[in-house]
Amino acid sequence: QLQLIESGGGLVQAGGSLRLSCLASGRTFNLYRVAWFRQAPGKEREFVGGITWRGSGANYEHSVKGRFTISVNNVKNTVYLQMNSLKPEDTAVYYCAGSPASGGDYDYWGQGTQVTVSS
Repeated sequence: QLQLIESGGGLVQAGGSLRLSCLASGRTFNLYRVAWFRQAPGKEREFVGGITWRGSGANYEHSVKGRFTISVNNVKNTVYLQMNSLKPEDTAVYYCAGSPASGGDYDYWGQGTQVTVSS
């Protein structure tokens, strides 16, 4: 079994920063790629960014590129999402997800953490 647990969400003013963490426990050797997704009220879940479990090959959704950074600490089995210059439209529940194979589906999901950006 593999579990993903997010933390670090909260309320922040526009222009501020937050860092989300995603702790992976269990069979982390099953992970090939990890990613962050988000879902705002009334909207579909969308991809924010992803990276390999080894910490390479990061890619981002266009609206967050240059503001958000994904990183991995394999010693701590933790994936981070550093979010800077936050905007009200970044308000959403943020989910960590893991895929066991290159190009595969994201089979593992965390419970989500709420990020609210006030204007």
